[in-house]
Amino acid sequence: MSREVERNGRAAGYRAAAADERAADNARRPKPCDLSRKPELTIKVAAKLRLDWSPRQIAAWLKVKFPDDSMMNISAETIYKSLYIQARGVLKKELVSHLRKRRPMRGAKASSPDAVRWNAIPDLVHISERPAEAEDRAVPGHWEGDLIAGTHNTHIATLVERASRYVILVKVAGKDTHSVISALTEQVQRLPEGWMKTLTWDQGREMAGHRAFTCATDVKVYFCDPSSPWQRGSNENTNGLLRQYFPKGTHLGVHTQAHLDYVAALLNGRPRMTLGWKCPGEVLSEMLR
Repeated sequence: MSREVERNGRAAGYRAAAADERAADNARRPKPCDLSRKPELTIKVAAKLRLDWSPRQIAAWLKVKFPDDSMMNISAETIYKSLYIQARGVLKKELVSHLRKRRPMRGAKASSPDAVRWNAIPDLVHISERPAEAEDRAVPGHWEGDLIAGTHNTHIATLVERASRYVILVKVAGKDTHSVISALTEQVQRLPEGWMKTLTWDQGREMAGHRAFTCATDVKVYFCDPSSPWQRGSNENTNGLLRQYFPKGTHLGVHTQAHLDYVAALLNGRPRMTLGWKCPGEVLSEMLR
C-alpha cells in the first residue's frame, strides 16, 4: 500500500510540474492583440492617434460612433497595450510619440518673479464683478487668457472660451503690455461679432493696458485674485495640454501664427470628457447657432 501511495504521489508531482511548465510556456507566448483581428478598427485608431487623440478619447468616440458594433469598439487599455507591448504588426511604435506627456505640477503664481501686487494694474476690475452667465458657462462668449513661457523670454498667448473650451493661440512679440495688447487686439478684431464678450486674466503686468484693449474691441477684462489659477481653470488645463506641442524649456518664438492656428485646430477637434466627448469646435458652433 505504501508503494502504491508513493507511486501516486510521484505521478501527481509529475503532472503538477508539467502543468506548471505549460502555464509558463503560455505566459511567454505572445497573445494576439484584439486590434490584430480588426484591421478596419486599427486604421481608425491609428488615424486618431496621429491627430494626438488619447486612447481614452478614441475609445469613447468609437462607442458613440459605433454603439451597436462590437467589432468597432475597443478599450483604452487595449490601445495602450497595443502601443507599448504588442506594437509590432498592429500599431506602429512611432504612434507612441503622439501620446500626451506627463507634466510637472505648475508652481503657484506668487512664486514667479512676474507676480504683481493687487494695485499694479490701473482700473483693475475684479472677477467677482464678472457677469453671472460667465460663471455658470450658460452662454458662449466669455473667455480666459494667459501666457505660456519659453526660453529667451518668448511667449504665446492662449485664449479659451469657457463654455466650449474652444482655444485660440496668439503669437506675441514680447511680454510687455504693448506687444501683448496689440497682438490680442488684432486677433480679437478678426473674430465674428459676438464671439468674445469678456476676458478673464491673472494680474500679470502684460495686461496693464487692458483699457486700450477694451476700447478697441469692446471686450471687458476681469482680473483674478493673486495666486489663484483655479479661477481660470479651463485656461490652466488647456495650457497643460499645449505643453505636448510647446514643451517647457523650448524657444516659442520660432512658431509662426499659421502653426499656432494648426495646433489650436487639433485641440478644437479633439473630444473632451467634460463636453460629453464632443469637440470644442463642435460645441461652440452649436451654441452660436
